[in-house]
Amino acid sequence: MQLSKNRFLRLLALLFAFSLVAAACGGDDDGDDAAETQTTEAMAEEEEMAEEEEMAEGEPEEEAGGLSQDVIEQASQDDEMADEEEMADEEEMADEEEMMEVDRSTIEGIFAEAEFRRAKVVERLTAGIESGDFGVGDDNILRGPEGFSIDLNECPDDWSNTEGITDDEIRIGQTGPQSGTLALYGNARLGWQTYLGHVNSEGGIAGRNVVMKSYDDAYVAAQTIEFVDELIENDNVFSIHTLGSPNTLAVYGTLNAECIPQPFVWTGHPAWGDPEVHPWTTGSILSYSTESVLWGNWIKENLADELPVRVAGLVMDNDFGLAYELGFEDYAHNNPDVVSEFIPVRHDPASPTITNEITTIAAGDPDVYISMTAGNACLLAIQEVAASGLKEELSAAFTPSVCKAPASWISPAGDDGHDWLIVGGGVKDTTDPVLIEGDAFIQFVRASLEANDLDPDIAMFGNGYMIGYPYIEALRIAAELPGGLNRTNFILSVRAIDIHHPIFLDGITFAMNGNADAFPIEGTDFSQYDSSTHSWIVSNVIDVNGASGNCVWDKDDGGCR
Repeated sequence: MQLSKNRFLRLLALLFAFSLVAAACGGDDDGDDAAETQTTEAMAEEEEMAEEEEMAEGEPEEEAGGLSQDVIEQASQDDEMADEEEMADEEEMADEEEMMEVDRSTIEGIFAEAEFRRAKVVERLTAGIESGDFGVGDDNILRGPEGFSIDLNECPDDWSNTEGITDDEIRIGQTGPQSGTLALYGNARLGWQTYLGHVNSEGGIAGRNVVMKSYDDAYVAAQTIEFVDELIENDNVFSIHTLGSPNTLAVYGTLNAECIPQPFVWTGHPAWGDPEVHPWTTGSILSYSTESVLWGNWIKENLADELPVRVAGLVMDNDFGLAYELGFEDYAHNNPDVVSEFIPVRHDPASPTITNEITTIAAGDPDVYISMTAGNACLLAIQEVAASGLKEELSAAFTPSVCKAPASWISPAGDDGHDWLIVGGGVKDTTDPVLIEGDAFIQFVRASLEANDLDPDIAMFGNGYMIGYPYIEALRIAAELPGGLNRTNFILSVRAIDIHHPIFLDGITFAMNGNADAFPIEGTDFSQYDSSTHSWIVSNVIDVNGASGNCVWDKDDGGCR
């Protein structure tokens, strides 16, 4: 494999520095200090030159809260990863393939791969703990990969590292909508509980059953706060899972102050990419900031003859919709040659209709329409865009990644849903007819749901496995670390997770790496809906794992900083 130009420049600089060292060593003693100074200066100059060359080459920089435009465009234009990433991973991948034959055509093969990959993470973390680099030190600070740390001295006086763990069970807490306008998303907990039933039937985690205590917050943040307090004070849970951006934002400060793990929340808000200020909280799906840039990149690549275009967005009027709005607004501001005008129209999350909002959007005569909303509003938007006649005038119409399930959010619209586009976040739909026929894990999910009297054709049941699968993997990893299962080992495992997640398309990485990579998903599919087959037709898959910058969320300051 050839060296990339950037790495070649660094190598030249290093060789040049070594030549200076050799020359210096040949001089007399009186010249040693001067030679050393000259060598140091020369090395610094050469390193700076290499860095300048690298910048001149346009190497993408990290974007806070998601993938940058440069990274996305590079990934979209090149099916292979950058040379540097390939060289870093190639030897390790070859070793792993030699040690294990990956077979994802059977559920047994998928679970065997999971066991192998868990062992690799356990090996890495255990080595770090035994060397003193990772784990809880004598100073009561938890340390992990790439500078990740949590000062446990700041936890409450009555905090317990093993809260929620008994001799025979692990209690986890969950809040989400089981009623209200987004109640359908609450079905995910039932799918998750079904997966827990399977795990428990196989021996659980270190001989303990995983049990879930769940509350209906109706997608109302005030109720989320109330129920999280209940889970902490009365239910004494090990960890807590939340659903929804406004709901999670309302409690993640409290949970981090209480030192309670809150991993894999079901929301793509960029704020979850904050391992330093909110180290106990992580996301589980594609960042909405990244999704916003991906919309723009699709427009740039596919509507080149029409640029610049007017884009209208139906925005849910809360913190969830705001993340989308700010993300795309930023893209439009930076790319006036692509987007001439962005017209956001907000809607009340509790409103049963969006007719007036779509009428307003149609009056703005946009070229591209994007739903920046969730739940039933996604379906209503498809129907209203068609009914208003707007669909016939549009060059493209997008529904958001959170409304990917066809049976719930697009198939009921019939032919009106045909040709709608999505940046799908790489998630498989467990009701997709094509996947039902050929995907071993989808078949496993559907059989499990059916055996537990749950309709496998309700996609939200399947989404419970999307959340539950990495949760269980992280628990299993933590249980094998020195000291066994506890909160600090669990969050350490979450922050170092590196798995094949079978609910995501092949080619999509699910991994984090301490402070260096706080987003588990940084890949997506670009797909178009076919109403005749009730499925998404994937046109492209990209993945740029580890390229997102961290995000300290500041709503008043316009987003990430």
